[in-house]
Amino acid sequence: MGSGFSKMKKQAKLMEQQLEMMRSEMKSKQVTGSAGNGLVTVVLNGEKEVLEIKIKPECVDPNDLEGLQDLIKAACEDAYSKLSDDPAKGMSLPSGMNLPFGF
Repeated sequence: MGSGFSKMKKQAKLMEQQLEMMRSEMKSKQVTGSAGNGLVTVVLNGEKEVLEIKIKPECVDPNDLEGLQDLIKAACEDAYSKLSDDPAKGMSLPSGMNLPFGF
């Protein structure tokens, strides 16, 4: 029982370290979404926090604020979709480690 438990404990520690590394990588990951052929761009990090919004002056029309709002929303949606496409791409567990329950 001791050696099997020891092995499981080591695997759990390795998995915990790997998950922490994945969290760190996701936090540092950045995606850019855009709308209106680049008139509005939004940059998100891997935790879906908005880091930056850029709006080109030529798309700012005081008489069409609704259009600008739509562009901002579309740029955000574009960035979110890029982030959720494959958030764990390139991240894998150490060899020999399997997640339980078919994960």
